[in-house]
Amino acid sequence: MPPASLVYSGKPALSDVNVELETGEPIGLVGPNGAGKTTLLNILSGFLLPTYGTVKLFGYPPGAPELIGKISALPQDARLDPSFTIAEQLVFYGRLQGMTKPQATLEASRVLEAVSLAEAAKEKPTALSHGMAKRVAIAQALIGKPELILLDEPTAGLDPVNVRTIRTIIAKQSSETTFVISSHDLAELDRQCRRILLLEKGVLQPETIGINEQQSATRFITLQTEDCPAQEVMAKLQAIEGVVKVNNPQKNEFIVEYDPVLQHSMDQQLMQCLSANHWQYRQLSHGKTLEEKLFFSDIFASVLV
Repeated sequence: MPPASLVYSGKPALSDVNVELETGEPIGLVGPNGAGKTTLLNILSGFLLPTYGTVKLFGYPPGAPELIGKISALPQDARLDPSFTIAEQLVFYGRLQGMTKPQATLEASRVLEAVSLAEAAKEKPTALSHGMAKRVAIAQALIGKPELILLDEPTAGLDPVNVRTIRTIIAKQSSETTFVISSHDLAELDRQCRRILLLEKGVLQPETIGINEQQSATRFITLQTEDCPAQEVMAKLQAIEGVVKVNNPQKNEFIVEYDPVLQHSMDQQLMQCLSANHWQYRQLSHGKTLEEKLFFSDIFASVLV
């Protein structure tokens, strides 16, 4: 499949993007503002045509009639019509997919139940909070049980409770649907996605996050502490048997790389070290966070240059 590109007024918005998306767990899409994330989602949705190259989903070009009901999308700034109730709008979207009115009515009830908003069916959008409106928009994307759903900033501007709700919705639907999620919230993507696509200036980076660290010779533990003397902490941690390297990428955060053959209980050794030195900790987690993988690894060092 030839790499796809899109040019606006002579300037490339996407350049030679070539990627295959496999069904399974949610896939994250990250990159700075203007990197081309929304443009890529618009091409996959069929809203934009690539200037060069070919894009196929399930063997068909985006927008093909054969893809009706297989693919749906939630644009970042999606808005509901204030003149109609939530149920009326969802029924309308179901009818657009070819459902009869009774079928669309049942489907509207199903997707509202899936996002825990069945009681809001007769409300108009103006009566909804921002978080509720976002959940209704996701309900719209679930109509017809599509196999691929493209979400552009689904949790932007939401409070932690609604973020958790949407995370749960995605997790429950992931057994039947593959989600591609564009977001600036790296912590949230880290919770949901094992594979991450990184766009930089319209170019898809050649490496993606998704490698199981357990397969490598060494493993990592990320340790977040309260205010502690960084140099002393690093020295003490480095002295533990099996530790290969200790990094301090930001204040009160330490990434410990270790050899599991030499030290199979590194988490216990770290806790004993902290206790012996009367240092307080906030969190200890296995592996590296997505932010660390993106911005503190050699793989993506060139992105920041």
